[in-house]
Amino acid sequence: MDATVEPFQRHVAIREGLQLAVREWPGIERPFLLVHGLASNARTWDIVGQHLSERGHYVVAVDQRGHGHSDKPDSGYGFDEVTEDLDLLIERLELRRPVVAGQSWGGNVVLDFAVRHPHALSGLVLVDGGFIELSRDGETWDSVADRLKPPHLIGTPRSLMLERMRSFHAEWSETQIEMQMGNFETMPDGTIRPWLTLGHHMEIVRALYYQRPSQLFPKVTSPTLIAAAPGASAGRREAKHHEVEAAANSLERVRVRWFEDSGHDIHIERSEALVAWMLEALDERFFD
Repeated sequence: MDATVEPFQRHVAIREGLQLAVREWPGIERPFLLVHGLASNARTWDIVGQHLSERGHYVVAVDQRGHGHSDKPDSGYGFDEVTEDLDLLIERLELRRPVVAGQSWGGNVVLDFAVRHPHALSGLVLVDGGFIELSRDGETWDSVADRLKPPHLIGTPRSLMLERMRSFHAEWSETQIEMQMGNFETMPDGTIRPWLTLGHHMEIVRALYYQRPSQLFPKVTSPTLIAAAPGASAGRREAKHHEVEAAANSLERVRVRWFEDSGHDIHIERSEALVAWMLEALDERFFD
């Protein structure tokens, strides 16, 4: 589906020396704040933002620090800083207790945010994230760092990356492909490079490794939706079910939905179904 409601993009200065790029959709109903995953970008929420706006909601999707068109400071990629970024953004935009959604690492960010700033939001949506606990099985940091180090993509022709995307996501529309291509800066010579540098990427992975979501869930007071996708392998699917079940058992007020026909990027692949589920919860006063 091609987006028909064009978001307004601007930069918001949240503190001295740091501006975050945001994409905004108009609306007067309950606001939504949408937070992307690691090495991703705000554009991946475009179809979700469109549908929420069509239902009258004011929507903001943000490029987190180091990502997309936001500033890229030399430091500050731990949960202390990125959660404060969200708090300051909500304050600057005068969002009144938004529903806050995060995908993948972004889910872990908004989970942490909900614990630190429980009165700043009315609800939490964890989109195949928030329950990521890299140290759960005793894997060492060195092993995790080696496994999650991103591939070297600097200098890849944009045309080649497009071909790879289309091959890997054969069922995606060109709109969905371009949303994902927003993860990269296109250089004058037609090659790409990730907006997020390797160093900052690994700083985030390290922070994620030392985060303990299992210890955060009991502290969350916000009503929470968990949207989960099955893992790629049988072993990962089983482990993921245990992770989601443990999260649901620890949260005070929670609903879980498995998107069996989706990969990790539920907000891209099953955006309409995700929005419908979120709005159903809102209509049923789940977030009140």
